Amino acid sequence: MTATTMKRSTKRSHKTVKGQNLPRLNFTSRSCHNNIRIYQNWKKLPYSSFILPLCFLFLITSCNNKIESKEEQLPTGIQPWSENPSYWEYQGKPVLLLGASDNDNLFQLAHLKSHLDSLALVGGNYIRNTMSDRDETDEKAFYKNEKGKYDLEQWNPKYWQRFENLLQLAKERDIIVQIEIWDRFDHAREQWQTDPYNPKNNVNYTYEQASLDSLYPDHPGQNKQPFFFTPPILQDNKVLLKYQEAFVEKLLSISLQYNNVLYCLDNETSGVEEWASYWATFLRDKSGDTNINMTEMWDHWDLTSAEHKRTLDHPEKYDFIDISQNSHKIEEENWNNAQYVFAYITERPRPVNSVKIYGSDAHQPWLSRGISTKHAVSTFIRNILGGFASSRFHRPPHGLGLSNWSIQSIKTMRKIEEKVKLWDLKPMMENLSNREENEAFLSGKSGESYLLYFPEGGEVKLDLSSYPQQFELNWISLEEANWGKSILLDGGDKRSIAPPVDNGSLALIQVK
Repeated sequence: MTATTMKRSTKRSHKTVKGQNLPRLNFTSRSCHNNIRIYQNWKKLPYSSFILPLCFLFLITSCNNKIESKEEQLPTGIQPWSENPSYWEYQGKPVLLLGASDNDNLFQLAHLKSHLDSLALVGGNYIRNTMSDRDETDEKAFYKNEKGKYDLEQWNPKYWQRFENLLQLAKERDIIVQIEIWDRFDHAREQWQTDPYNPKNNVNYTYEQASLDSLYPDHPGQNKQPFFFTPPILQDNKVLLKYQEAFVEKLLSISLQYNNVLYCLDNETSGVEEWASYWATFLRDKSGDTNINMTEMWDHWDLTSAEHKRTLDHPEKYDFIDISQNSHKIEEENWNNAQYVFAYITERPRPVNSVKIYGSDAHQPWLSRGISTKHAVSTFIRNILGGFASSRFHRPPHGLGLSNWSIQSIKTMRKIEEKVKLWDLKPMMENLSNREENEAFLSGKSGESYLLYFPEGGEVKLDLSSYPQQFELNWISLEEANWGKSILLDGGDKRSIAPPVDNGSLALIQVK
């Protein structure tokens, strides 16, 4: 394994001529005046005779950029949509993020390219990537010497190349990557025994110096690992924090070169608020002038808990919200808890993501709680009707990954998107009557479009009494992802609607 020396800077190195650093002209983020200043400095250099003509050409180009249209100067990276901050925009256009993938730390996947190709082929544009290295075939972030010890002062290039490959491949396919920097499962129980941060595995510090123990046998949700208490306001563990900071800086030195990245500090953390606040500030500071979008993912399944207020109450700190843990709740409670979040942030709307949707018939321990394949598909559809900016099926066996049901679900929503944009619709459950719990869910735009979801069978009434026009109803089955025959529906009254199948279908009802 070849090592690279650890660097504490997020800046890209400049090319050198005769031992002198050349400043880099920037035609997107820096001003024309700044490029003029660079040009003037270059004139003083000994090699100016051959480089000045080229420099002058670049200068004219950069100045001409200043008079381009406003549209051409708009940021093109992933960011809350300027017209509706509850959703994302990318490349200057609003996007609904839908995904399914087969691994948490996707950058370590051997067949990454083909996996991303498959996702893009069915309409997926959203993946999750933890920076984890706990699986047997994973590369670690740090150099390992001939004695089997890690050196936290040196990087393992293979790990970081895999990371950059993921970002580049995703970028080429217009796929958004939601990164999770820290994962508590990497640093507890059996995973701690192979962790580079474990003092027995590295050459950089002892247990005493780093205030660490040889065993952390409890579930990481107990939050007993000092690894997550290093900031000054907590245990002020300078020995360990030094290497944590260097890791994050190295990550940013790569990720800041890509504009298809969202940042999540932790995977389903039960950590204290000060830990998250420290890293939120650190990322913001180290990102400099580069705009990043960041959140924290709390572990509590109940979205009304005080734990989630740490994100909900702080839009100045967290640019979006991830409530993946809500998918541990089933049926009506799953819907109601998510709607609680949307109501809570009404005055300061932000994108609400779900980078993990749990549920698979293959994971037996959760079936008794109803966290099944059917639950995963239902949650995916409810999320979208409910106003989520993103939804992604979790990896197997805890989720469906990129499998038949997840593929059909994504394809179904993309076909619906061809007829109506989901961000134009709002939940309107009050327009349904004769409805039993979890029987049907409705989103729409009054008098124009309605999207009605039946997880199973049933029959409900849709209130069209204020709109005497004629409507066209189209059914689409989740199992087949194909449109059925259209039906004409008279407005001016409450109309009974029943699905043609009992295993999941949607009705798109639009005014003629």
